Amino acid sequence: MTGLWRRPAVLIAITAVLMLAAGGAVGWVAATSTPGNDSVEAGFARDMITHHQQAVDMAMYEWQNGADETMRAVAYDIATAQSAEMGMYRTWLRQWDVQLSSGDPMAWAGEEHAHDTEANGGLMPGMATDEEMAEFKAATGTDVDVMFANLMIDHHIGGVDMAKAALDLSDDALVVDAAQRTVTVQQSEIENLEGHRDRILSSAEN
Repeated sequence: MTGLWRRPAVLIAITAVLMLAAGGAVGWVAATSTPGNDSVEAGFARDMITHHQQAVDMAMYEWQNGADETMRAVAYDIATAQSAEMGMYRTWLRQWDVQLSSGDPMAWAGEEHAHDTEANGGLMPGMATDEEMAEFKAATGTDVDVMFANLMIDHHIGGVDMAKAALDLSDDALVVDAAQRTVTVQQSEIENLEGHRDRILSSAEN
């Protein structure tokens, strides 16, 4: 592999640091009012770290093993962007002096936005099961690309739902800004993933 594809995964960490350093310009600094450990804001940040980690794992596997160059580029962009956001959320939690991990998934969302994590193996909205991840990582060729798109579309739909819950429940400027960007970006990426997936499937049929 050449060009983009020879860059080591460590570039993701470098990109994340650079994006986080620039975060102050878009409101990635501590809020004036500090959320507590059991707050909506802290719960949202903790759950988004977990949610994003699986997305990064999926995207890195596609980047390293996919057959379609465009889909691999999409995966690389998702991995770098969500790695940076994970750093942002961890920074918030440290600045708020709250636990980095705590409680049941989606407990912060309350009954109004209840998600049956028990029925989904304790997973948050849109997350792939261990079985689905194992099947994905056993795939080869364009099957990797198609499975990545399908898993990431579901993952993004879940992420959008989580962000919308945060928008309904929080008035913290940092959280509102991040949640709104999540909705906008991930809805756009869903459309992009659907388009590339359908193109790959159409090519395979011809």
